[in-house]
Amino acid sequence: MVGITGYGIYIPSNRIKISEIAGVWKKDPEDIIRSLGITEKAVASGDEDTVTLATEAARNALIMAGINPENIEAIMVGSESHPYAVNPTSTIVAAALGFSRQYLAVDLEFACKAATAGIQIIYALVSSGKIESGLVIGADCAQAKPHDVLEYTAGAGSAAFLLGTKNTIVNILDFTSYSSDTPDFWRREGIRYPSHGGRFTGSPAYYEHVMGAANQLLAKTKTLPKDFNYVVFHSPNGKFPKSVASKLGFSQEQLNPGFIVDKIGNPYSASSLLSLAAVLEIDKPGQKIFMVSYGSGAGADAFILETTKELLIKRQKIKNVSWFLKNKSYISYTDMLKNEGKI
Repeated sequence: MVGITGYGIYIPSNRIKISEIAGVWKKDPEDIIRSLGITEKAVASGDEDTVTLATEAARNALIMAGINPENIEAIMVGSESHPYAVNPTSTIVAAALGFSRQYLAVDLEFACKAATAGIQIIYALVSSGKIESGLVIGADCAQAKPHDVLEYTAGAGSAAFLLGTKNTIVNILDFTSYSSDTPDFWRREGIRYPSHGGRFTGSPAYYEHVMGAANQLLAKTKTLPKDFNYVVFHSPNGKFPKSVASKLGFSQEQLNPGFIVDKIGNPYSASSLLSLAAVLEIDKPGQKIFMVSYGSGAGADAFILETTKELLIKRQKIKNVSWFLKNKSYISYTDMLKNEGKI
């Protein structure tokens, strides 16, 4: 069975409090925090970008899996903040990790679900026997226009997952996708900051696609929300995942272990995968996880995952989500703008 053989994450140590951003714009911080359900977010340093975040997470994944990078036959990096418009992120990361030259490299873009699309592609390559091992990374230094609502939520982080068939820590039991042309969020070539449809990003975009993918997979596998130990959703803010969990019939107890958006914000392509990693650091063998990613434009990928006994051994090899959440230092609004190259 194809599954995850190792994973790694990276969250920048810099944090900025939502109250700090609100104060600059003379907004009531309590109103902002109550509205978005986020108290602080992770911010990349001035010498960090999507490539460096992706590389750090991938190194941790290699350590956990105990695999020689020269044996990895495919690498896919999902992001909406690739440093270059023309020049792949995937080959830079592969070179930093010490890959051979005999590998497939692909950069993926589909807003916040690019990496989960990569998981489906690598799964197909492994299950067909074309490759034995592939690496998928979701990484973003999320972009936001100053004084836009995204400035309060857009964060930075990365998560990397190695897929194969040997010594898996999590088996991928099934998945589905749900997509449509719903342009709730976009950024044209040459434009620095993304635009969005405000309230339009809720019902016709996020909820329609997340619930569509979830209900499709539940029906396909003849399962119910109560059949799962944990549930993970893409988290653009702190309210959407709680609301969609309730609408689908999942409990807060199933959602809470992976609910970290209030502490790091929305790191776009890494969002659902970092939440999955948070669940995996406490999960036990033989438990099932229901995960749904979301990407504006719009689409959602839903997965059913089951942990194995290998998880207990391998997860001790790397720093977990809890470590990164504690390892932080707060910066000012001016420092954040400097780090992002805005001033």
